[in-house]
This record gives sequence, structure tokens and C-alpha cells, in this order.
Amino acid sequence: MRGKRTPIIINSLLLVWFFLDMLGVSLAGKVLVTRSWQDDGIFFLFYIAAFICFIFKGKLGRIILTGFLFLWLGLQTYFHWFFTIFGPWEGKIRYFSDTIKLFKSDLIYIPDLYHIILHILILCALISMIRYKSIPDNSN
Repeated sequence: MRGKRTPIIINSLLLVWFFLDMLGVSLAGKVLVTRSWQDDGIFFLFYIAAFICFIFKGKLGRIILTGFLFLWLGLQTYFHWFFTIFGPWEGKIRYFSDTIKLFKSDLIYIPDLYHIILHILILCALISMIRYKSIPDNSN
């Protein structure tokens, strides 16, 4: 269980951060994230299920959660960073125009604060899962 603590903590932080997407949060009159239950709700439920599998199902749970995180990171990269690099930007810039930005640009789409933190958390969770898989079990 000791080696499992880090992936559980990181995935718990990711779960809380992703839950903000279900609620929609504004700070100081600016949108951190819009309420996206209709768009992302099923994905949220899949993440909860994969996380629960990891906690209770051993090796199978590790495989399911690692696979889910890999898929999620790939989708997020495509739907956010691909447009930053290759465009087109206009639709994304308009859609995320009211969100909190670390880097404001009217020329290209740069993901907002919520998505930058989400992507970092997904990457950290994926790394922790891969690292957890490679930690030898010395409990015997």
C-alpha cells in the first residue's frame, strides 16, 4: 500500500480538479471552468470507475487506470494543444474567451488556466501510475 499512496494522492487531486468541470467555477467575475456535465459527465464517471478499480482491483485496476489516463492525455492534447500548434484558432479563442488565462492571445489559441492545470495533473497521474507499476513489491 505504501507505493500506492502517491498515485492515490495525485489521482485524488485530479478527481477534485476535474469535479470543478462538473460544477462550473468562476473567480472574481472570470470563468475558471464552465459547467460541462453534459459534455464531460460520462468521461468523469469513467474516470471515477477506473480510479476505484485501481484502488480495489490490483494489477487489473492499474492497467485500466493507466490506460484511461493515457487515452485522456491524448484526447486533451489533441483537443487543446493541437490547435495551439496547428490551428484553426478562431473557434477555440471565441469558445474560451471568458476563461482565466495565464497567457492571453488574440492570434492563437492557448489553453486556459483550468486546462493547463488539468493537463499537468493528468500527466503527473499518468507518470505516477507508470512509476507505480515499475516499483517492485517487497511485501513477501
